[in-house]
Amino acid sequence: MADLNIKGNWNELKGKMKQKYGNLTDDDLKYVEGKEDELLGNLQKKLGKSKDELAGEIKKMINS
Repeated sequence: MADLNIKGNWNELKGKMKQKYGNLTDDDLKYVEGKEDELLGNLQKKLGKSKDELAGEIKKMINS
């Protein structure tokens, strides 16, 4: 899985994720630098999507 490079954009991205998935909480979106896989794993459990799907969505949000 490619590096998501989300550290600088995380607050903005977190807001976009909450808009798209209203059931996500701040705890679900807790990000620690270097722990992207852990974040994706938590989101995977909550949203029922694969890590690759979620990584793709996050990359699209970063680039938009």
